[in-house]
Amino acid sequence: MSSRPPAPPRSLPDVDPHPPARQVYVREAWAEIVKSARLPQFIIPTIALPPAFYALFALAIGQGSAEVATRNLATFGVFAVMGPALFGFGANIAAERESGQLELKRLSPMPAGAQISARVVATTAFSALAFLLIYTLGVMGGVRLSAGQWAMLAMVHTLAVIPFALIGLGIGYRLGQKGAIAVANIVFLAMAVLGGLWMPIAVLPQAMQTMAWALPSYHLGEIALMATGRGDGAQLWLHAGPLLLITAAAGLFAWTGERGQAA
Repeated sequence: MSSRPPAPPRSLPDVDPHPPARQVYVREAWAEIVKSARLPQFIIPTIALPPAFYALFALAIGQGSAEVATRNLATFGVFAVMGPALFGFGANIAAERESGQLELKRLSPMPAGAQISARVVATTAFSALAFLLIYTLGVMGGVRLSAGQWAMLAMVHTLAVIPFALIGLGIGYRLGQKGAIAVANIVFLAMAVLGGLWMPIAVLPQAMQTMAWALPSYHLGEIALMATGRGDGAQLWLHAGPLLLITAAAGLFAWTGERGQAA
């Protein structure tokens, strides 16, 4: 029996103990994307559900109508953004608070903005994946838009992350994980239905139509319809103005929640 000399200990790769701030932001963003991608309870409802609903409501029930497919493309794109924003911020922030990860990151030398910016990058990436899947189904269903309209629509859907992420952030800072998931689900479905993302609000009772004006989902859906040429562009500020006010209120909701944690 031959005796081999013990193998020399493997040296650890060189790691810069003080990486530039830019690297910290990039690494944190990548870690956030990988972490979310490994959560089937996050990926399946937020990425797969909106395209599946679009295929059902716009393509199957629409019976091949290109006009129906185009109108629904605008509103279902907003619906696709809501899931990653509400759950990515709301439920995940609440989970990190309960596990102590949030406090640990605050005590680490990580730049203060790295965690939030990483979550914004991850949410935007998953939102873009969701609405790009809907765009693909729309093209297969007969949607034809100019390059400018596609670009405008994608910009509206990308910016739509902001108000929903702020609402999710406020929920995550105030509730435990189970409570945040429950509330995020209620907000998610209420904003989809009352905001007219699945069907025009004209088919809803008058009281519910009035409530729609207080929801970012309604205004974003109308602005997205304008981007496709299916809405009245002259009414842009009629929806952009309330949307800015709602976004400011959502920002205050998130900021006061964060301040409450820091106190």
